[in-house]
Amino acid sequence: EGFPYFVRGRDSARRYITELFQTRITMYDGAMGTMIQKHKLEEDAFRGDRFKDYHMLIKGNNDLLSITQPHIIRDIYEQYLVEGGSQLIGTNTFSSTTIAQADYDMQSLIYELNYDSARLAREACDKVTAQDPTKPRFVVGAIGPTNRTASISPDVNDPTARNCTFDELVAAYYEQCVGLVDGGADILIVETIFDTLNAKAAVFAVNEYLEHAGVDIPLIISGTLVDQSGRTLSGQTGEAFYASVRHAKPICVGLNCALGASAMAPFLKRLADCAECFVHVYSNAGLPNAMGGYDDTPADMARENLVFAENCWVNMIGGCCGSTPPHIKAIHDAVKHLKPRPLPMLTAPRMWLSGLEDFTVEGTSNNVGLPFVNVGERCNIAGSRKFKRLVMEGKFAEAMDIAKDQVEAGAHVIDINVDDGMLDGLTAMQKFVKMAVTEPDVAKVPFMIDSSKFEIVEAGLKWCQGKPIVNSISLKVGEEKFIEHAICLRKHGAAVVVMAFDEQGQAASKQDKVRICKRSYDILVSEPVCFPPEDI
Repeated sequence: EGFPYFVRGRDSARRYITELFQTRITMYDGAMGTMIQKHKLEEDAFRGDRFKDYHMLIKGNNDLLSITQPHIIRDIYEQYLVEGGSQLIGTNTFSSTTIAQADYDMQSLIYELNYDSARLAREACDKVTAQDPTKPRFVVGAIGPTNRTASISPDVNDPTARNCTFDELVAAYYEQCVGLVDGGADILIVETIFDTLNAKAAVFAVNEYLEHAGVDIPLIISGTLVDQSGRTLSGQTGEAFYASVRHAKPICVGLNCALGASAMAPFLKRLADCAECFVHVYSNAGLPNAMGGYDDTPADMARENLVFAENCWVNMIGGCCGSTPPHIKAIHDAVKHLKPRPLPMLTAPRMWLSGLEDFTVEGTSNNVGLPFVNVGERCNIAGSRKFKRLVMEGKFAEAMDIAKDQVEAGAHVIDINVDDGMLDGLTAMQKFVKMAVTEPDVAKVPFMIDSSKFEIVEAGLKWCQGKPIVNSISLKVGEEKFIEHAICLRKHGAAVVVMAFDEQGQAASKQDKVRICKRSYDILVSEPVCFPPEDI
């Protein structure tokens, strides 16, 4: 109610940011690493007194500087706030997870790294806000992608190999959230996403933490398209990326890193056209030169970012690799007179799925022109003798050809079912999904994770970077378990098939079918499940 004033602890950051992003194009900060490099720090500076006898080299662990050189990090924050005009600044925590810090054997420092970095940012923001309370400054807790990929095999000879699991990522991100919020973060950002499965693990962890802590903190999600194909490293288009993470209800989505501003334009437009929330961009200062540096001047970045603002594609702009406070100031001066992207009008709910590409169920017709979604049922042990034989014999690569054939024949969705009394379904489901997500001709369509055993469903979901359908859940396990299963699926962002079963068995009469389906639906859309109706 006090906009443009904001009192932390009294006012809602979500409400304030919502009004701010609709009032003016808001400035994020620029690169932390670029500013640190300007100090030309050597090994001794990274070690400080505390780690002077550390057992390995730690130069390059920029996040550690929040502990060993806090004055440098605080000064960088203040430069972006004062000189750059940033109203939101990201914490120096891009690699502050147990997974990323394992390179330096510093996993035990995770809470301290995140807490200290957020606390330094909090102090800088409070100091600058006190000088002009009409422009409050916000701390954005930065959650990086880690140096592992959950969707991509590190072994060219084994497409099912992975160097991390979904559960390991969730645990690492959860621990990071605790330190960031305790240190004073107002907002959380999952950034530089090159593998959407990593991002799904991060937003799962964020929402688990927020639920456990009983706090409301806005979430920003920022993807990275690695080249002119307009796809993430794990192969998704921008639209598919958004469809995969929109269940997390981000306040803002956007793109950062990898490309310079001019190269980002067509992909940012496509994201701005489809996103239901606010949109941001923070590009690199051009592409890296032969020496690994960035050549775009503040004037260059301002000119190229002006295009985004003039087209009303963005609500927040910042800078990534190579950008500095002068870059942010130049962009701010160029766009400050322009209006932000308006929030799109509400539209009718629709089931919006994704593989490597997005797929909207509404308005779809199949390969013979009928208004149906074709689900390929031949990667189902009950639907194909050949598939069953190949899976039983462990010939998963040959079984993948069945999936490819179905997509070529017009399947919009591929059903995967490995339920059989003579098979370890848990292992088989994970192996097949892990292989399928690395096959572009298969993975471009959404999956239907199909099993009568919920632990197999959940295992399949944890290797699926897109937004799949789960087949199925029902009330035959009892209302308590039904609710538990439904909440789990909602947290993973999956759509769901609900069977007309209840505790007494399968619905036979018309009255039973209506009664069970209505009861199931009413439970799903009500507290505590709150399942999106269009995904049922």
